[in-house]
Amino acid sequence: MNKKTRVLDYKKELESAAKSMILIHDPQILIKMIVRMIVQKVGVKHTGILLYDKEKNTYIFTVSRGAAGLKVPAGLARMDMDNPLIRFFTERYDKKIFGAEGVLEAKRISLELKNKKHKPAILTLLNKVSYQLEMFEAAACVPSFFRDNLLGILLLGEKKDNSRFKDDELNFFTALASDVAMAIRNAQLFAELEEELAKRKSLFMHTTIAMAAAIDAKDHYTHGHISRVTNYSLAIAERLKKHKKINDEFMENLHIASLLHDIGKIGTPERILNKSSELTIGERKVIQEHPLTGVTILQSIKELNEAIPGVKYHHERYDGKGYPEGLKGKEIPLIASIIAVADTFDAMTTNRPYRKALSKEQAVSELKRCSGAQFDPEIIKAAQEALVE
Repeated sequence: MNKKTRVLDYKKELESAAKSMILIHDPQILIKMIVRMIVQKVGVKHTGILLYDKEKNTYIFTVSRGAAGLKVPAGLARMDMDNPLIRFFTERYDKKIFGAEGVLEAKRISLELKNKKHKPAILTLLNKVSYQLEMFEAAACVPSFFRDNLLGILLLGEKKDNSRFKDDELNFFTALASDVAMAIRNAQLFAELEEELAKRKSLFMHTTIAMAAAIDAKDHYTHGHISRVTNYSLAIAERLKKHKKINDEFMENLHIASLLHDIGKIGTPERILNKSSELTIGERKVIQEHPLTGVTILQSIKELNEAIPGVKYHHERYDGKGYPEGLKGKEIPLIASIIAVADTFDAMTTNRPYRKALSKEQAVSELKRCSGAQFDPEIIKAAQEALVE
């Protein structure tokens, strides 16, 4: 009765672990969990996993766990496709010789080597496989297939009590291998997706920076304006974190919006942008079209939905006298209010044909004077800390 209860508990723990595998998206963490669980729950002296590396088209000993002296350093052992142990499973000799797939025991190989019915080629292969298992001090190994692809091989050392694996243990290892394969493939796909997203994000940011540089180049008098406004905006937002819930996503959108806040100026004639004298009323109206022109340019890019308000509303005023919609107070999106302060600060601290630049201290004093009228007081308070460092 006790023996039966122990087996059921043992299976329950393994099944519980198998169910949790699918929730782990990091292949390395998943594999470490698998080998740790087997050492602890099954009671083997050591275990490790050979995992297929798609880029190198080889199987790499990824992780091991067990008693000192029985571990193989990760990455040390590599097996190419023509390795006897790999061939044994990829060419399905387990089915050809034993009639079924599953756990391959070293002791069973020893018995088969004495079977005179096998052809010399089979005996040679079995002998080489036996040698591979000896190298890893493995008493058994379990292939892990996803469809017809061998994802990896679990290598098991002797049991701590030196007994042979029981049939129910071997059967469960076979069933577990299927769960392991699914979990590993799921984790690999998730990792591949994250890598692809990272590449796309990097490409997107480089494209955004290139677009910002193109805008910057149009206006001879404000060269470097966009990068400075971006830096000022992010610095202000960092100070605001003390009082507001600003997360990484907001910071990323602020970064993009500040880089692209003047993208609408692509549609503004250079003769107006680079005019050294005061603008006429008509010219000023043309300049004031750039936020909405920017929205028109960017609105088809769904990834920019959260950044576009910063482009559209960065010329709104806290008192409602700004443009393009005359928004007032907290109606103005936070992302736009931050860029508005950073944009004005850079304009004041940059030399123009019709006036000299103010010092940072003078510019901050001017921002403070306009707090509650042109600018959100909360943003100005953060800017006072961020812009005079």
